[in-house]
Amino acid sequence: MSLPIPGTNSIKDTGYDVAHSLRFNNDSSDYLNRTTTSPNSDRKYTFSCWVKRSSLGKQYIIADYGSSSNFSEFGFNGGDKLFAYQQDGGSTAFEVVTNRVFRDLSAWYHILYVFDSAQATDTNRIKFFVNGVEETSMSGTNYPSLNLDTRLNGNGRVYNIGQSGNNGNYFDGYLTEIVGLDNQALDPTSFGQFDSDTNIWKPKNVSGLTFGTNGFYLDFENSGSLGADVSGNGNNFTVNNLTSIDQSIDTCTNNFCTFNPLSADEMTFSQGNLKVVTASSPRNDDNARGTIGVNSGKWYWEIKTSGASVPAVIGICFDELKMGSDLSGLTGVYAIQNASGTFAYKRENGTTAETSGFPNPVNNDIINVALDCDNSKLYIGINGTYYNQAGSTGNPATGSNETFSGIDMSHFWLPFLEARSTDAQGEANFGGTDSFTVSSGNSDGNGYGNFEYAVPSGYYSLNTKNLAEFG
Repeated sequence: MSLPIPGTNSIKDTGYDVAHSLRFNNDSSDYLNRTTTSPNSDRKYTFSCWVKRSSLGKQYIIADYGSSSNFSEFGFNGGDKLFAYQQDGGSTAFEVVTNRVFRDLSAWYHILYVFDSAQATDTNRIKFFVNGVEETSMSGTNYPSLNLDTRLNGNGRVYNIGQSGNNGNYFDGYLTEIVGLDNQALDPTSFGQFDSDTNIWKPKNVSGLTFGTNGFYLDFENSGSLGADVSGNGNNFTVNNLTSIDQSIDTCTNNFCTFNPLSADEMTFSQGNLKVVTASSPRNDDNARGTIGVNSGKWYWEIKTSGASVPAVIGICFDELKMGSDLSGLTGVYAIQNASGTFAYKRENGTTAETSGFPNPVNNDIINVALDCDNSKLYIGINGTYYNQAGSTGNPATGSNETFSGIDMSHFWLPFLEARSTDAQGEANFGGTDSFTVSSGNSDGNGYGNFEYAVPSGYYSLNTKNLAEFG
């Protein structure tokens, strides 16, 4: 059984699969842009995308910036509410903001923005839909005037995806199935449907839509041309600071584990919440935990050690662990620790086991973590070789010489990293996206993941399709 993932839209295989997303990192100023041509209409427009956020705060999904007095934007405001805003000639043309906030960093959301200023009723001129349901509770309701032109689909505009257009408020997270429709105001059923068994909103194939002159469809299938428009219009986007490593298989139809920055307050998260860097003077108790917890099945992931010092603790913790808990005083952690010498370390019900037999991990090592929930065992390896606490080699596939045993599977267990030293860095590979460069390329038995080392037979990467089958 797996720990439920709030907001996840992909627990079940639903027929139409989205193969890839694109990871945007705000620290790298990642974005896409193109210059629009004369539209079919600048009064009717639809924008659809799937979004998985990596951090909170003000972030633009799409925007046009002509000047400080003329711009239009759509995304999340500083309070994590969905908003659309346009300014013409220094005056507000419209501003619509939801009451609802969007702070689940483990979830994929489908977001639909419909602009139709020809509507007689002003509240029908801008509509937001999230996961197939219209947002009707608004905290800002300055709707467009009748027949107002939207800048986003106007002629000669610089259409930006992932930033304001004025080099700011970059999007941080994953985007996929990005669709812009010129001269159409469509409802959510053109882009998705509710699963008849689970009532979960799922995507539909949009390739048959009428896109219009400025319309486009970005599916990120071509790693060598990430801005390619596959609508048939050839409205390709220029790629800025994004490379093939940012192409991800973490999508709205197969949601992968990442680290959760909401569980830590003295760590910096980047690369889609796969890279963690400690503060300059960290406490001894800040830690990063995964977004997916399990207590059945067999699971595999990798952590690369990097930075000025090796992360002190790598392993698993149970989901009840509170933010700010110090490893020296908590229960529910099984991990190796590298501090004042090397030893395997566990704390369960207040007991600690230490040994000098486990090899010493050093900078740029890749730590292999194989969790066997079915047999209550955890295997931890270094660069593809697993060890028990005495230093003998183990094998997760055969069940021999585990690092830890007797793990209480009444808890849900999460990937765990705690770094106790300045500039200690850890880079995770849960299979969805590479944070560090992988030279070999190994997948699990279902074909998911791109790992540096072979996934032990019978073990799987942490994603919702695997959880549905094996968790």
